[in-house]
Amino acid sequence: MDSIDRARVAELADERLDWRFKAVPAAAWGRTVAEYLAGGPTLDDLGTPLVTLDAGALDHNLRTMAAWCARAGVELAPHGKTSMAPALWQRHLDAGAVAITLANLSQLRVGRAFGVRRIHLANTLLDPDGLRWLSGELAADPDFRFASWVDSTDSVALMDRALRGAPAPVDVCVELGAPGGRTGARTVAEAVEVAQAVLAAPGLRLAGVSGYEGPLGPDGSDDSVATVIRYLAHLAELHHELVGRFETEEVWVTAGGSAFFDTVADHLAPLARPGTRVVLRSGAYAAHDDGFYRGISPFGRTEGAEPFRAALHGWSRVLSRPEPNLALLDGGRRDFPYDLGLPQPQLVRGRGPVTGTVTALNDQHAFLRDAGVRIGETVRLGVSHPCTAFDKWTMIPVLDDADAELPRVVDLVRTFF
Repeated sequence: MDSIDRARVAELADERLDWRFKAVPAAAWGRTVAEYLAGGPTLDDLGTPLVTLDAGALDHNLRTMAAWCARAGVELAPHGKTSMAPALWQRHLDAGAVAITLANLSQLRVGRAFGVRRIHLANTLLDPDGLRWLSGELAADPDFRFASWVDSTDSVALMDRALRGAPAPVDVCVELGAPGGRTGARTVAEAVEVAQAVLAAPGLRLAGVSGYEGPLGPDGSDDSVATVIRYLAHLAELHHELVGRFETEEVWVTAGGSAFFDTVADHLAPLARPGTRVVLRSGAYAAHDDGFYRGISPFGRTEGAEPFRAALHGWSRVLSRPEPNLALLDGGRRDFPYDLGLPQPQLVRGRGPVTGTVTALNDQHAFLRDAGVRIGETVRLGVSHPCTAFDKWTMIPVLDDADAELPRVVDLVRTFF
């Protein structure tokens, strides 16, 4: 049984292009994705502002992460919220991922619409209608596997109440947090109490332990890593406290974003054994970036490691030079991520590398200073934080090589936010 509905994903090539997709030129309107790609479009056929993916970098990142996980003795359920692109989810699964992680009910519904058969919800699902819908999905599809998180006895009670009379129970992992972190029970003792409540709830089954270390380490410093290690020790302690009480044949121990997955593997991989899977949820690595994740990725911090490559780029045209050292570009916050760093100028199409600094973004403009650019030229930008790049584009062109003299468009990736 396929882990995703490949026919449904393949149907995306039949979608007809029109004005809804801001990355698509008017010359493509009326054609399907497949028909447009068959015409051999290039980057020069696309307008600005624009975000693209690099096919070679994307493939490199997927292969690199899959190989690393195999060596580290962990499995991967990449966070699908990064791209919300079923075609990319399929590539993750083809590379060996055991599931797709999602974050909320609407994302879960996208996953089921594309037939994803193993979904891990890295959040607590409390919506009563959503829980009943989910129970119906589980009852109707015996190959569908699902688990969400829960971090309080109140949440357990609400979930169990919503599932009374529902056709199938819902598997949950007890979430352990930490002071100053995000969600999650703050101590192992509190988390054990939550687990006991799950065991007493007919609508739920205890399936594992979970957590997210990312907020505990804002950078790659020794202090951040030490804080993450202390947290992982508590998560392992929670797992040991609950061994023998889990209610599912397969138990998950899951943590790991895109910043500290090496540390997570080092400290949790020893928990893996028949019936217990240690699963990372890193998602940003596939697209990677030229900002936050380039600086904090384990492969960027580890000497001798083969780094990920930035697969995401922005492209923006120079509209104005109102001052000697200031250029205004036609892309802004509606087009490029800015929450974890501003775009970085890399090159001018047709002329090569460019220096300068993007100092601010408005909704539709970027302020580029101290760059030798001319009105009408197109600047390639490195971006930071892919999680807030994909959501701005419903269709993202994939280039064969963003460094080529004339990059060719080899795919269009459809997102569903």
